[in-house]
Amino acid sequence: MGRQLRIGSRPDEPAADSFENGGREGARAVTTKHKLVTSRWTADVETLETAIGRFTADRPLTNDCHVVFFEIAGDGQLHVNVTHQHPTMAVRGWAGPARLPDGFVHNRRFGDTPTSQMVRHIRDMVFAVRDWSDGAAGAIA
Repeated sequence: MGRQLRIGSRPDEPAADSFENGGREGARAVTTKHKLVTSRWTADVETLETAIGRFTADRPLTNDCHVVFFEIAGDGQLHVNVTHQHPTMAVRGWAGPARLPDGFVHNRRFGDTPTSQMVRHIRDMVFAVRDWSDGAAGAIA
């Protein structure tokens, strides 16, 4: 079962509006979703989603992103995908990027990692520096 949470938006806005439709000028958001097959990670994911909700309180987001928490039956780990609308620089410990129709995804797995460390690793990826080498810089010389 999935739950979607949008951070940095008005309550009447659809969760996918900014990210999936190419973004709106000046509107930046972090959305989360989880697809858990067991209850093992439920409490951790709720804590992580709450922490993600606080990410932009003191620091502006410059690249819309979507965080998905999921499990794969039988492996016991929490998998996390962070998809940015625009490419980012590499962040230590994260695999990727892979280009998807919705953006650029990096992923990471967590096992016995304390929740506070998971928050730090996810924050690092959410705020990864945009990689302008893809030609997105336009006329900047």
